Amino acid sequence: MFGKPFVRTLISRSAENRTDRRRFLKAAGAAGLGVVGATYLGVQATSSASATGEAAAADAPSDAAVLNFALNLEYLEAEFYSFAVHGRGLPDDLTGGAGTQGGVAGGKKVMFHDKALHQFAKEIAGDEVAHVKFLRGALGEAAVSRPEIDLKNSFTAAARAAGLISEYQQFDPFANEKNFLLAAFLFEDVGVTAYKGAAPLITNKTFLDAAAGILAAEAYHAATIRTALFDRELGDAAAKISNARDALDGPGDDDQGILLGNQANIVPADQNGICFGRSADRVLNVVYLNAGAVKEGGFFPKGVNGDIVASGGA
Repeated sequence: MFGKPFVRTLISRSAENRTDRRRFLKAAGAAGLGVVGATYLGVQATSSASATGEAAAADAPSDAAVLNFALNLEYLEAEFYSFAVHGRGLPDDLTGGAGTQGGVAGGKKVMFHDKALHQFAKEIAGDEVAHVKFLRGALGEAAVSRPEIDLKNSFTAAARAAGLISEYQQFDPFANEKNFLLAAFLFEDVGVTAYKGAAPLITNKTFLDAAAGILAAEAYHAATIRTALFDRELGDAAAKISNARDALDGPGDDDQGILLGNQANIVPADQNGICFGRSADRVLNVVYLNAGAVKEGGFFPKGVNGDIVASGGA
């Protein structure tokens, strides 16, 4: 399937640490590339690696760890949108892997009345499932399994924390189009900032290129959801969600709603037009629905799978 020039180009563009090199060799061997991959990689490692460089790489999260962290988030988004559009989650053959595999609580088909919104939701659902497939394929045997996901109680907790409902009410993200959009808004902005924050950690340029492509897709999704909320005059509700995210992800006030003053704010960016990012631990603060240093909670009741599992502290 792949010739020697492709393999050599892929490896030469890479700056993986030792863990990623071993994983690449295993994947290359499975594709019938073991000999050329091992030979070339061995030469590269011998000629260019230094003790200092290896020590620095060992301290940083591997590319596989970063991609697996992203895969956890893609599982969450894919399940949410798949249920909303199709009334079912991911097929079993897209949920297994390393770590503890979990089920999905909640989730059902949304009764869409707006044809355009229905089409948007279908497209986003398809993209999110494609992201899961892509990341699982890129990671091979190193891909983590889908962790336990809560699409029921977590949304109620988030809505209460944001002040969208009282402490005695329940929030069903699949009950209607409005709830669906508010729930999607909670996810989409977090996904964009997660990829933005993870980009500097990826050393393999091939993986970085792929992550940039997924970031662009997530940004399109987020803009679509933000526009739909603006069209429905849901700026106040979106602001509450934005404020809740800000309260969870550490110091600073970077998160933005869909309004600045009375004007549309479809692209949350700084004065230079650059969107902000979140480090992995701060992303976990949001999805765990906890501002403290924890390893589980919220949308992932038993935590995420992989090497990056802890949220940031105060």
